[in-house]
Amino acid sequence: MKEEEKLLKPVDSIIKQLKHLLSSGQLNPGDRLLSERKLAERFGVSRTHVREAIKKLEFYGILKTLPQSGTFVAGLEISALEGLMTDAMQVESYDFYSLAESRVILETSIVRLACQRRTEEDLILIEDRIDAYDEKIKQGVQATEEDLSFHRQIAEASKNPVLRSMMLIIAPDIMTSYRKYKPCSDSGKRSVASIEHRLLLEYIRNKDEAAAVNMMEQHLRGVMEYARTLSVSEKMWASASGIA
Repeated sequence: MKEEEKLLKPVDSIIKQLKHLLSSGQLNPGDRLLSERKLAERFGVSRTHVREAIKKLEFYGILKTLPQSGTFVAGLEISALEGLMTDAMQVESYDFYSLAESRVILETSIVRLACQRRTEEDLILIEDRIDAYDEKIKQGVQATEEDLSFHRQIAEASKNPVLRSMMLIIAPDIMTSYRKYKPCSDSGKRSVASIEHRLLLEYIRNKDEAAAVNMMEQHLRGVMEYARTLSVSEKMWASASGIA
């Protein structure tokens, strides 16, 4: 892998390599992609990252997955596809506050729809994600992935593919920021989060939209307050350093 690609996030590295395949004529509009497994082997990444890259490109209309048929490149001009792929690559680094703010806007809408549209199967899957989170907490280790998996499952229950895709797009950046800043590293906060997860499930089960939205706002309030504090600190540091 080239040195410049090492600096890219795995998902963006995959998109950049797919863009190169288009530019070089190895991949053309209308072509079917290799399977996730083969793409992962070719690019030297995990299948999870391949799946996230495909979801992101689907959101931008670059790829389309057809049941029983596979994933295809959109039938657009090469120049248009390349431009869209450049837009899809998050080369810039989003600040933590913007990510936290976007997450609140997205998830309050998502949980409202989940209350309206959830199925019994959705409730079972959401509870499974809560159990997985709680198990990690009992072990005394970080449960960032399990926490986001819980929230993604609520997005699935909303039955809105656009909101679900938007969650998938920002999820890698959220995980990177959480690992860097550790806003929920305190064991007390993790215990409160676990209780709030259960309450969110009950409100979704009871289709209580108002309570679910209020709980989601409360659930994410601590992260927002931490992000706001962090943003102010970074601006003060930049000002003192003569950067801003």
